Amino acid sequence: MTFWHHIRSLRADRTAGIGIVVAASLPVFLGGVALAVDTVQWSLAKRQMQRQADSGALAGAFGLAQARSVTTSVNRDLAKNNFVPLTINPVIENAPTAGAYAGNAMAVRVVLETDMSLPFSGLFISGVRIGAEATAAVLGLGEYCVVALDTSDETGIDMTGNTSVKLGCGMISNTVGSESVDAGGSSTIEASPIAGVGVVPPAPSNYATGTTLISYAIPQQDPFADLADPVMTGTTYGRNAANIGPNKPLETLNPGVYQSMSLNGNVKLNPGTYYIKGDLGFGSQAIVEAIGVTFVLTNNNPASGVGNVDMNGTSQMTLSAPTTGTYAGVLFYQDRRAPTSGGSKFNGTSSSLMQGAIYMPREDITFNGTTGMDVKCLQMVTWRMTFTGTSEITNVCPANSGAGSFPGTVIRLVG
Repeated sequence: MTFWHHIRSLRADRTAGIGIVVAASLPVFLGGVALAVDTVQWSLAKRQMQRQADSGALAGAFGLAQARSVTTSVNRDLAKNNFVPLTINPVIENAPTAGAYAGNAMAVRVVLETDMSLPFSGLFISGVRIGAEATAAVLGLGEYCVVALDTSDETGIDMTGNTSVKLGCGMISNTVGSESVDAGGSSTIEASPIAGVGVVPPAPSNYATGTTLISYAIPQQDPFADLADPVMTGTTYGRNAANIGPNKPLETLNPGVYQSMSLNGNVKLNPGTYYIKGDLGFGSQAIVEAIGVTFVLTNNNPASGVGNVDMNGTSQMTLSAPTTGTYAGVLFYQDRRAPTSGGSKFNGTSSSLMQGAIYMPREDITFNGTTGMDVKCLQMVTWRMTFTGTSEITNVCPANSGAGSFPGTVIRLVG
């Protein structure tokens, strides 16, 4: 049988013809499958690497917002989320050198690359380089004038009953529970944003229209964390030196160290710092003028406990913080080395003024405002916070007052 005769016989045999086609197509088919497998693996690795970069950039920005090492925060996250092993050291930038946030000190850019060997293409090349990058930034989110620093699962800011709270700023609670901020009963709240590290439950009947509620916010740092622990200086006065009775002529007090302070009459406090080792009380008949003053609640052993503030609802006060010096903008300062406690109450009349910050980072305080009370510039940084009565704080502080609200932050991917 000649060669051409053999070919003609194969052409006549359909089964043999199909076999020839299959045999000729098999390498192409297998190659296509191999390429498809490579493509799937490459796409999956690319997506996983992008997740790594996104997570790393967010971790770096969180670290930045909390004054921690950006590099350490990113590397710790990359070690935890090691979806694709990296053969090339990651690039971690704060501030980024490229992109829309280049040069921004509040942004973190993470660039990842690795050489990946794929099953089919690896037969021809040593590896395929894949990469991903992400940028996250710490962005401003409104202004806070109420900060509750407690990190437990309790309610950090409580506004219930028939309280009316009107703030020209926002409030944030660092507690992590299901009611980080609670607005219940017949309370009416005009403040924004309202944020919590835990859950801020919606309360449409309590919050004004347009209020921004933020759950799972990043913790707000203590805005006075850099303020030094109190060291009592100045003249030390006797135990009864600051007991001012009612129905007496005007008395004048000077800065210094007092065992306690009970103000029940007409008194003027000269500018300066008043260190109080016991309780500070403003009685029902008190008429107090204290301009440029800081009240510091402390003692020789603050870990054993320090005094509280009790401000009667009928007392008349004109209180403002100093505009310069160590305690610029701070009206009340309770030693942060004290154990957590409760019992401080702030009340006032429509003829009262308070300007500055109430900084009591270890205290549960209750603020019972009164309609007409002048609290245009008041900030509260406490352990926990309860509002009762009518509290109207516009938080418009005079220029050069040393006081002001605290910027809120949010972490977002921006590139």
